[in-house]
Amino acid sequence: MKVLALLGTCLLLLTCLPAASYAYFITVDAHSEECFFDRAESGTKLGLMFETVEGGFLDIEVRITGPDQKVIYQGEKESSGKYTFSAYETGIYHYCFSNKMSTLTPKVVMFSMEIGEAPKGTIGAVNEGEAGHTKLEDMIKELSGTLTSIKHEQDYMHVRDRIHRSINENTNSRVVMWSVFEALVLVVMTVGQVYYLKRFFEVKRVV
Repeated sequence: MKVLALLGTCLLLLTCLPAASYAYFITVDAHSEECFFDRAESGTKLGLMFETVEGGFLDIEVRITGPDQKVIYQGEKESSGKYTFSAYETGIYHYCFSNKMSTLTPKVVMFSMEIGEAPKGTIGAVNEGEAGHTKLEDMIKELSGTLTSIKHEQDYMHVRDRIHRSINENTNSRVVMWSVFEALVLVVMTVGQVYYLKRFFEVKRVV
């Protein structure tokens, strides 16, 4: 009975936990930049995951800046990646996707920002029941964060599979088109040779 009650409590708390992050799809036009921001307390862990889904060579420029405009991370011509860091001070953190290096092609980017729990300050002594409840809650939150990370990994694998499938289909289409073109050229050359030989023998017969 205690085990069932514990499982019921775990499921209830896990259901009530809010989602810490969401996945978004954005279109970054050529010569433009799209920026987003989140507020985080000092010591909070943040993780940015992104994948360039469509456009050009599937590359994008990424930049993360802190509340004091300090550049935390900057990458050029990246197709995908994951960068995790801790907030060094309380404030608003910006993350931008730039497509300024592209002249015509827009880029479609999928990204998510995972924001962990803010660190708790030191508190006084608690009784055994409260300590057990806090430990159980921490374990459930850790489990929820792990499940969220797994879900995001599955989403990225799905997107990557779709990209590779699209590349394979485009390659197959080009191979088929090239084969048809070669067949047409071969037919035209064959008909031309037959016509030339026919005309050649007709001229010989007249002479």
